[in-house]
Amino acid sequence: MVATPDYVEFLREQFAPLGAIRTRRMFGKTGLFIDGAMLGMVADNTLYFRVDDGNRSSFAEAQTAPPLSYTKQGVSIDLAFWRAPDRLFDDPEDFASWARLALAAARRVMAKRDGTRGPVRSRTRNV
Repeated sequence: MVATPDYVEFLREQFAPLGAIRTRRMFGKTGLFIDGAMLGMVADNTLYFRVDDGNRSSFAEAQTAPPLSYTKQGVSIDLAFWRAPDRLFDDPEDFASWARLALAAARRVMAKRDGTRGPVRSRTRNV
């Protein structure tokens, strides 16, 4: 289920030190973006931060909960998003720290994708 408007507004306040977040509905969930980088997702008004090899050890506490997942053809597929511990919402500095790590991971994912798209081809035709 996507994030409620009230929860999105709450997250806008939480993420304010990093910049304005944009949201987009994706696969029945809500994607959270800063400067085009998807650093989080929300499902059932629960925040999940992006995880990769660069921040996995810093997010070890989040491994106690299952990652965000979806089911495809009867198979559960885990995504690279881990649930934000509830305690972060009581500690703005710690929340911002986790959010920065998630944003860095999102930027690494973007850079990887941009680097694997191959060369830009000219659209000019020879006449």
